[in-house]
Amino acid sequence: MFEVVIGLEVHVQLNTKTKLFCSCPTSFNHKQNTNTCPTCLALPGALPVLNKEVLHKSVMFGTAIDATINQTSYFDRKSYFYPDSPSAYQITQLYTPVVEHGKLRIDFEDGSHKVIRINRAHIEADAGKNIHDGAISKVDLNRAGTPLLEIVSEPDLRSADEVTLYLKKLHSIIRYLDIGDANMQEGSFRVDVNVSIRPRGDEKLYTRVEIKNINSFRFIQKAIEVEVERQIEAWEDRVYEKEIVQETRLFDQIRQETRSMRGKEEAADYRYFPEPDLLKAVITDDMMKEFSVIPELPDEKMERFVRDYGMNEYNASVLTSAVEMAHYFESMMEEGISAKNALTWLTVELLGRFKGEVNITNSPVEAKKLALLVKRIEDGTISGKAAKEVLDSLMEKGGDVDSTIEALGLKQVSDTGALEAICDTVIAANTDKVTEYKSGKDKLFGFFVGQVMKESKGSANPATVNEILKAKLG
Repeated sequence: MFEVVIGLEVHVQLNTKTKLFCSCPTSFNHKQNTNTCPTCLALPGALPVLNKEVLHKSVMFGTAIDATINQTSYFDRKSYFYPDSPSAYQITQLYTPVVEHGKLRIDFEDGSHKVIRINRAHIEADAGKNIHDGAISKVDLNRAGTPLLEIVSEPDLRSADEVTLYLKKLHSIIRYLDIGDANMQEGSFRVDVNVSIRPRGDEKLYTRVEIKNINSFRFIQKAIEVEVERQIEAWEDRVYEKEIVQETRLFDQIRQETRSMRGKEEAADYRYFPEPDLLKAVITDDMMKEFSVIPELPDEKMERFVRDYGMNEYNASVLTSAVEMAHYFESMMEEGISAKNALTWLTVELLGRFKGEVNITNSPVEAKKLALLVKRIEDGTISGKAAKEVLDSLMEKGGDVDSTIEALGLKQVSDTGALEAICDTVIAANTDKVTEYKSGKDKLFGFFVGQVMKESKGSANPATVNEILKAKLG
């Protein structure tokens, strides 16, 4: 039996308006090579100037993971040559990063928890982007110099499922802090996975393999499973030392396999040395006080939802998994409706109607509108069944809740006089059932309710119907 050992390196693009060491914009999807200047193109004589907002966002993250913040940190040069690196080196933080020794809790379905240690989070400049077009490769340097926060975990993860939980929690924290959009498709949340295995009970760390360029949680999980299987087979076939070497591999989504890209460099291969063009980065006590103010985080919000709204941890975790979802729910609750109904109509009814590109951020039914629909159920204006028709109409055509109810003719009849007349008609038409009911067949009560709802074409208020029938049937 083998134990899986996994460590992660996550590159988060910080959402500053300008790059790490120059005033070029960081906007995504602009025309190639237009957001560049002598500094991010590494032209001779151009010197870097540190973006203060990068320090601010780094301290916010360090505070969120209960880490040590180094108020004095330094930058280093990491030398390598790739076409998307105009300087042939990267400015990073090897020896003294801004954030060290943090932790992140992951939660399992059975209610148990595990703490994953975070070794460091350091600032570095991003490279450009290679674009492969048939036999031709092009380089877009718009991204070169964009600020990254590289978050490095300890090798504490033991399965692909744990990795997914860790990444989703980390992604959520980044979004709650609003220090990055963490969009995997656009490359602003990039994950490198270091995988090794060892005989269960062995404490030794064996040769690790790095898997790069995976752009979804689902593919990350599959890549790990495939690589673990490859390494187990190498162990069992006694070719481990030959097959498992320290290297960088890519995941082929079509063939469902990992393939070797290149040998993995050691630190010495990068010829690190202190960055000569930058002073040390100093975070003063006043800056520290300002930068460490952070909003309510997912775990704290989940605990508050459980406490304040009486829901279980699972439902609270669903609502707080994404900051947009949590804000939507809280906006609904500001309208004075019950938490139980708000939860159901948000997570079951509304989310169940999302298709294609529609999501909680661009939903055609905003929070206040959905809350009003729930309120109309609670005050007896419409039934739950009718409300679903109203929601379908709002999703498709938009419009106002009350106007839609009127237009669809779904308003419940609560007028006692009108409903008493219907009840009398039903009772008079079913005297045999009345006799059976009064002789002890209590289950027939549902029959009378159903007949009244049928006569009213579903417009009768069920609660009012129940009260009238109970009185008339004794």
